[in-house]
Amino acid sequence: MARIPGSNGEKTLKAIYEAATDLIYQNGYEAVSLRQLASAVGIQAGSLYNHIASKQDLLYKLTSTIMVELNGALDEELRGIEDPVEQLKTYVRFHITYYAARKKQVFIGNFELRSLQGENYRKIVVLRDQYEKKLVDILERGAEEGCWAAADMRMTAKALIPMLTGVCVWYDPRGGYSIADLVEKYSSLIFHGISNS
Repeated sequence: MARIPGSNGEKTLKAIYEAATDLIYQNGYEAVSLRQLASAVGIQAGSLYNHIASKQDLLYKLTSTIMVELNGALDEELRGIEDPVEQLKTYVRFHITYYAARKKQVFIGNFELRSLQGENYRKIVVLRDQYEKKLVDILERGAEEGCWAAADMRMTAKALIPMLTGVCVWYDPRGGYSIADLVEKYSSLIFHGISNS
């Protein structure tokens, strides 16, 4: 098996994931070939199959890793917080911070979902829906407690998540806004939009 000099199978797999993330982020999943990926890693194209089953399997592993991590990290952030207002503030802060710090990974997780097939697609949709449901639950609880206006909270969540997710497309830390600035401005927009007044 061809390997990166001085590496082992685990390092090679990590290099494959990193190179695939860069290539898919830059070019889109459909435009990236396994030959291109192997070249970026420094191995023969045939050697990729010692680490991945297929290009589709690779995309599934990239997207599932980020979605599982996303859900788990959000659960940790929300642990012990009962007040819906504080939960929503935490959700917004977490989402923006996470998405700004992992632009490539979350871009693939969100915008290459369309390239997943069959069961791979269905599994990622389940994970995506779990993440969205956490926001719906916060919004519904807040509406029940009078924290903000009652509305169709599923639709509200579907509007808010793409708004927050857009950070991974346009945010550049050299552009004059800090993460704290983003959190403050997005939080203001969201709370103003759902307020009772």
